This record gives sequence, structure tokens and C-alpha cells, in this order.
Amino acid sequence: MAAWPSGKAWVCKTLIPRSDSGRRLFCFIATCVWVVVSLWSACVGLWLVCMKHGFDLVKTLRELTEARLNSAAEVALRLLRQYDPDAYIDNFGNVRGYVNSEAGGNGSKDGEPGNTLLLDAHIDEISLIVTYITDEGFLKASRAGGVDCRVLPARTVTVSSTLSATSNGGNHRGVICTLPPHAKPDTKKPLDEDKIYIDCGFPDKAYAEKYVSLGDMVSFDGGFTELPLGGNVSSPVLDDRAGVAAILLCLSLLRERRERGLSHRPVEVLFSNLEELGERGAKIAAYTSRAAETTDNNDSGDGEAISVDVSFADSPGIAAHECGKLGRGVMVGIAPTLDRGMFERLKTCAADSGIPYQVEVMSGKTGTNADVIAETRGGIKTGLLSIPERNMHTPVEVVCLDDIRGTAELLAAYASM
Repeated sequence: MAAWPSGKAWVCKTLIPRSDSGRRLFCFIATCVWVVVSLWSACVGLWLVCMKHGFDLVKTLRELTEARLNSAAEVALRLLRQYDPDAYIDNFGNVRGYVNSEAGGNGSKDGEPGNTLLLDAHIDEISLIVTYITDEGFLKASRAGGVDCRVLPARTVTVSSTLSATSNGGNHRGVICTLPPHAKPDTKKPLDEDKIYIDCGFPDKAYAEKYVSLGDMVSFDGGFTELPLGGNVSSPVLDDRAGVAAILLCLSLLRERRERGLSHRPVEVLFSNLEELGERGAKIAAYTSRAAETTDNNDSGDGEAISVDVSFADSPGIAAHECGKLGRGVMVGIAPTLDRGMFERLKTCAADSGIPYQVEVMSGKTGTNADVIAETRGGIKTGLLSIPERNMHTPVEVVCLDDIRGTAELLAAYASM
């Protein structure tokens, strides 16, 4: 009986066809199998990384954006306590935490404050406030923050009641009143600020007063929407929940670094309140931050701070030189109120780490928390990173997930310099 061929020769003679057409078909099938296996391996690897570090950017953004008004701070606190179990909400509604650079662990509170890096993003949102109830049961409201009156008519809103004896958890749905175009004297004129009325279905003032009181806050409805073809997401409150998510992702990256035995600077976290009403929360919190503390009898703080906010992205009607481009990377800001040295180091750090970035130039103040943080006590060296955003201060703000990831990566890289 003839000898059985060797393993390699047997495979070649048995599996590979001898005809040219057969061999081409075999190569095509083998290539397809290789591509499928490679993609499957990559997906499994990505899934394992996400499971290991427990950070899902889309899930985090959804949680942050679906929590509205004061409840957003509670959600941010819960997420921050994954990195600092002692994180807390201060008397002004700021969410605060601290993570040290202790390699191999979760970070500790010990260590010198002089090298602290303060990371700030605001947790509040633009809204309305109830100022009057008409005899017919309509709620008159005023702007609380930079609300764009052009987009208000016919919008659905939620009134968060402070009264205890209310149904539906104290939240009441309503619509902002508007006239039909047939009855409007000027259809091109935006809604006057003193003519914002909300219809919650109350039949009269007495009935309305059972459920709503003056001073109740009003949020704009609009769910978290994924726009997957461009890797974008939309929500009414991505300004600045996108910045909060970027800092949380940065903390996840820094924890991974510590687990590998590498260190980083002590990081103080501030999710500040009332930025939309004059940067009030950041002004208070920065005063007591470790970044503002001094050593060696210096007058100015020895730490540094980076504010993370959103800025204008390209869209129809805005000049290219007045905005950043969505999906092209984090915007590194420079302005007279910002520290030039930090600006240069942030750019260098991004370039060295292969992180896409854009430069944003502002001629005066930045209009962000960076302005008040820089002026705290003896002064804190402050930088600004902005996530490009379309449709700012509307119920359909849009950002790119890759820009948030790039912001987080730059924050982590800078903290590790």
C-alpha cells in the first residue's frame, strides 16, 4: 500500500484545487475568511478593553444628558465616585473630587498640592424660570442663561416643580405657546423674551398653583440621539455634558496608567454649577481648589487648571475662520486671559501623542469658566480645551464622539507629562 503523504503535502494536494479557476476561487474564499476572522478579533479586543475599564462613552453621555437640571449633578457625582469615592457636592451645587497619582491603585488624597491639575467642566444648562401664572393657567417664563428665543415657539418643555404634593415626580410636561402664521403680524420676528408662555393644560390659575410655584425651573425636552453615519450625537445639553464626559474618560485613562505602574500629576475635578449665569460655581470652587494653594511663599497658585467646554463648529451660515470643524479634533484655545505656556505645551503634547487638534483664537475673554479660574486668588495658570459643537444653545446641539475622545486623551497626556 502506498505511503500516506506528509502533512503539508497532504493539505496542498487535498485542499488546493489544481485548476486555475479553482485556485482563484479558493484564494477568494480564504481571503474572505481571513477578513472576517480579523474583524471579529478586533471587535472582541475592543469589547474586552471596554469591559476591563468599564467606560462606555455613549452610555455615559446618555446618562448625563437624560438627567436634567439639579438631577444632573447627582448623576455626575455617581459617575465621579468610580474614581474618587469621597467626591461630593458642595454648598453651591458644584461636584468636586480629587485623584492623586499613586501608581498601582485608585489614587489617594495625600501629596503636595503644588502640582495639582484642576480639570473643570460645567454641569448646569440653559433653562427657563417661572415668573408668573396667568388667570387662565398659563405659566409666564423668563430666560435663565443664554436661551435663543428664535427656537422657542412650539417647543415641548418640562416644568420641575418644587411642590411636594405633585404627581409624576414633580415634573409637568408643557408646550411653549405660539400663534399660527395666519394670526402673526410679523412671522419673521423672533419670540419676544417678555412673551414666553407655557401651556401645561391647567384650566385656571388656582389649579395651576396646586402643581407649580413661582421660581420653578423649566428644561427643554429632547432626547439623546445618535447620528451614527458621522459618529455624532445630539442632545439639548451637550453644552457642557460633553465636557463632563471627556473628563470622566480622562480619569479612566489615568486609572489605566496607574494600573500599569505609571504615575501622573494629582488631578482635581470640578463639575461646576451656574456657568450659564456668569461662571459663578467655578469662581467659588476655584478659590478653595488645591491648584490655587501656594508653596514656597509664592503669591500665585502653583498648580494649573484646564477648563473643558464647547465652542462653535462649522455649519451653514458661519465663516470658516470663526469656528472649528466637527470631527477634526479638540480646539486648543489661546486668549489674553489664558496662559501662553500652557497653550504651547498642550499643542506640543497633542502633536507628540498623535492627537488631532485645532487652534481657537479669542481676542478678549473666552466666555468660559477659564476666565474666572485664571483670576482666582493670586492667579492660576489656566488653559482651555473646547469640543466643537453645532447648534449651540438649542434643543439639538451636535458633537462628534471622536472629538470628545481626543479631548480626554489630551487631558490624560498632559496630566502625565
